[in-house]
Amino acid sequence: MRRTGAPLEFVIFPMLHVASPTFYSQVRLRLRECDLIVLEGIRGKSAGVSALTLAYRFAPRRRRNGLQEQRDELLLPKDVPVINPDVTAAEAIEDLKTLPRWMYLLLMVAAPVMGLVFALRGPSVFFDEDLAVEDLPSTLRAEMMADNPVEEAMTGRRDQRLLDALGEIHAERGHEAIRVAVVYGAGHVPAIVSGLWDRYSYRPREAEWLTVLIQA
Repeated sequence: MRRTGAPLEFVIFPMLHVASPTFYSQVRLRLRECDLIVLEGIRGKSAGVSALTLAYRFAPRRRRNGLQEQRDELLLPKDVPVINPDVTAAEAIEDLKTLPRWMYLLLMVAAPVMGLVFALRGPSVFFDEDLAVEDLPSTLRAEMMADNPVEEAMTGRRDQRLLDALGEIHAERGHEAIRVAVVYGAGHVPAIVSGLWDRYSYRPREAEWLTVLIQA
């Protein structure tokens, strides 16, 4: 994304927590060409966050799935500076606890179960049309998912923190000819794009497809 008359550009990398190793190696190659990386990652630890991440940490342990968990040490080039504007684990759980109690408890139970199903049945059980992220929902099911209070609780504050950080980079370094990589989950991308567009007039100028998963 670029802004007319400004040399700075934001390069957005929509990520998945689990993907083919080749996908992560391709992202790493492109991150080497950037001058700054803005990285997703909840800071700190909590039992609640650990329970949620079981949804994707189980799958890579089964070799037949051919998957790898996203790991910073394998993804990030050593010579490119990184900033992390994400929330803390305590803040993430605080946001989730704004949900009705039954919904919060169900989420904590469902995440590990989904991880086991993912590991046993392979990526095809979840890597389908629900993985697509659109500006506007195209089906009733997609519309219901887009209006999900769980999604809002998990991303609302995090998206705001990210956009504030990108705004600071724009204000301080917008006159520099640098490439700023935004390495965040694909679910955050609509907020990133609309925020950069509405707040600072950055527009999508070009795009490149990368293969996330190759199924046998």
